Amino acid sequence: MDPLGAPSQFVDIDSLPSWSNVCEATQADSHQNPVEKAQVSVRSPFPYRKDLNTKIVLWKGDVALLNCTAIVNTSNESLTDKNPVSESIFMHAGPDLKDELQKLKGCRTGEAKLTKGFNLAARFIIHTVGPKYKSRYRTAAESSLYSCYRNVLQLAKEQAMCSVGFCVINSLKRCYPLEDATHIALRTVRRFLEIHGETLEKVVFAVSELEEATYQKLMPLYFPRSLEEEIQSLPYLPADIGNAEGEPVVPERQIRITEKPGIPDDEEGLEADLSFIGSHAFARMEGDVDKQRRLILQGQLSEAALQKQHQRNYNRWLCQARAEDLSDIASLKALYQTGVDNCGRTVMVVVGRNIPVTLIDMEKALLYFIHVMDHIAVKEYVLVYFHTLTNDYNQLDSNFLKKLYDVVDAKYKRNLKALYFVHPTFRSKVSTWFFTTFTVSGLKDKIHYVESLQQLFTAIPPEQIDLPPFVLEYDARENGPYYSSYPPSPDL
Repeated sequence: MDPLGAPSQFVDIDSLPSWSNVCEATQADSHQNPVEKAQVSVRSPFPYRKDLNTKIVLWKGDVALLNCTAIVNTSNESLTDKNPVSESIFMHAGPDLKDELQKLKGCRTGEAKLTKGFNLAARFIIHTVGPKYKSRYRTAAESSLYSCYRNVLQLAKEQAMCSVGFCVINSLKRCYPLEDATHIALRTVRRFLEIHGETLEKVVFAVSELEEATYQKLMPLYFPRSLEEEIQSLPYLPADIGNAEGEPVVPERQIRITEKPGIPDDEEGLEADLSFIGSHAFARMEGDVDKQRRLILQGQLSEAALQKQHQRNYNRWLCQARAEDLSDIASLKALYQTGVDNCGRTVMVVVGRNIPVTLIDMEKALLYFIHVMDHIAVKEYVLVYFHTLTNDYNQLDSNFLKKLYDVVDAKYKRNLKALYFVHPTFRSKVSTWFFTTFTVSGLKDKIHYVESLQQLFTAIPPEQIDLPPFVLEYDARENGPYYSSYPPSPDL
């Protein structure tokens, strides 16, 4: 209560319902057709996480009124912008805020700077500058808007803040399309909470009446409140869902802008080039591509530069995989996610007999593998390959496997902890030995030949893996009827 006895105008964020609790009305329809576990062959890159949803609040109101550790102010480079959000913050914070801002000497696009909250309920204000949007410079604007959200969250983490109240950073004056900006905002916050979730208790999205509908429409894509909502939202994700931190993936971007254009190029390679790159969003660049290719031919490019070039190549494949229609490959059910092994690692299943090598476009198969596995491979995982009843029409060519091994990111190889080769033949064992000995390195020690399902179940509990019926029938025939009582997956 204020001195006059009137109720406080500020809003306690603990009184606001979390996103996980705002579901009864909006999800009523989704419960009419529940998704069975066995029907889910591919999970969303933003899977259902109740622990994250409890940290998220979507609230229609003025961010300046939130009682949280920090609120976000969107402004211009001189921090003097007159937009509804800034004006409300200045009005409630009092005149001391303007004096404080003069000491900051402005803020560059994509950066975040901190001041006290003064007369606000929030202890701090984090000021950031969103990009001006022009369609011809879309990629630069996307990177800058991502930097705004990421730098705000990073600052909150460094200052040990418990809660942050976000306004919609892309102001109308800067012409950023609301829906595009909302995708970036939600996925950046989602990825940050996945990695640093223990550092923040609450993240509030304070929106206006015009913005609320867009946020309500897109929130389920990044913060699904059930498995049903996750699966229903999957087709509506955009082609570019960013990297592991939510940053836009644009491998073709080669912005050659330096802060010291008068300094001559150093011929020693990419690391020297990178020393002249600015840290702000619009001064990011990569080394001279032509020079890098020339150095590769001369065998002089550093290991770090080779890794960066490989990463760019992988990102091109990833962008293509997200843009391509791969429904025909998905319908084969040759690759799907199931449960976890005894160590809690994600289990991915490959069914050899479901891959008609001679009838499908194998490049699309490679794209589908990347599309499914990119978000799986960020953590430890295991592969189960069923070689059961495969024939010459299902044999993956060694050239294809070599290409797959060369294309995929380093995380695939680093986080793959085991490959269980189920029902191998003598021929397949010999082929695998040659491939892992003379073609690729670092894979041989991870392969485990599994002759029976009982042997597989010592590493992966039966209830954690969906088995194709023909695999069960074959194993019962070859190893006894013990497994025939285990229920097969009806979807396979």
